[in-house]
Amino acid sequence: MPHLPGSALRHKALGRLRRGGVIAYSTESCFGLGCNPLDVRAIKRVLAIKARPNHKGLIVIAADFEQIRHLVKPLTAAQRAELSRYWPGPYTFLLPASRRVPPALRGRHHKIAVRVTAHGEAAALCRALGTALVSTSANRAGQKSLKTARECRKAFKDKVLTLPGRIGKRRKPSTIIDLESGRVLR
Repeated sequence: MPHLPGSALRHKALGRLRRGGVIAYSTESCFGLGCNPLDVRAIKRVLAIKARPNHKGLIVIAADFEQIRHLVKPLTAAQRAELSRYWPGPYTFLLPASRRVPPALRGRHHKIAVRVTAHGEAAALCRALGTALVSTSANRAGQKSLKTARECRKAFKDKVLTLPGRIGKRRKPSTIIDLESGRVLR
């Protein structure tokens, strides 16, 4: 059974997200920084905290495809079947972005990076909050990814609401695949 923060902490996290804030939470290989994927102000906060160039784009994770459906253009049955071979799992796919996706989220790309996570705590968090989340490693660009809630609290202090949790057993970040071309980018 995945660890899930208590209802008071979930409520606090939801409030933080609704106000354009950033949270840190456990994922497959490290802690992630996240926010509401449609909140441009929050996305810019994540980019500023990481000192990440805004042209690169960010990943969005979800508990299931329904949480990200509005972020991608309609998929064919064959494309959905292909995704179901990998999800839930540590595979991030580049899919054509819908018009709803803010440029701050997708960067200079016309596609969006999305993953249906198999990490129990991250999936439970998305379900409890009722939303997909931006998911980028909790660290400044080019530095080592943070692996514990304690490291996140020390690094980000009150800029980020850090939730308790345990990272998964993966040593590497998710594999990134362009669904259209089949090309593995990471």
